[in-house]
Amino acid sequence: QVQLVESGGGLVQPGGSLRLSCAASGSIFSTNTMGWYRQAPEKERELVALIIGDGTPKYADSVKGRFTISRDNAKNIVALQMNSLKPEDTGVYYCYAETWRNYWGQGTQVTVSS
Repeated sequence: QVQLVESGGGLVQPGGSLRLSCAASGSIFSTNTMGWYRQAPEKERELVALIIGDGTPKYADSVKGRFTISRDNAKNIVALQMNSLKPEDTGVYYCYAETWRNYWGQGTQVTVSS
């Protein structure tokens, strides 16, 4: 079993920044892929960023150059630094971990609005 707990969401103005963190516990290893998805109102959940076992990041085209994913393997924490936020980045952000099955956190709300 893997438990994922997100933190760091909130309300920010367009152009601002937020940093999300996800603390993982249980049967999770540095070789497991982890990352972030998001879901906007009335839209399907979509990939934001992943960091695979060898540390390679993968980003959705919509966030490239603005978001940075990082991982602290010693603490089992995955972070998402979000800069130059836009209203269309609004949504619930979910931490994700891939082992023999997929795990999801409870989600944290990010609202970008003036």
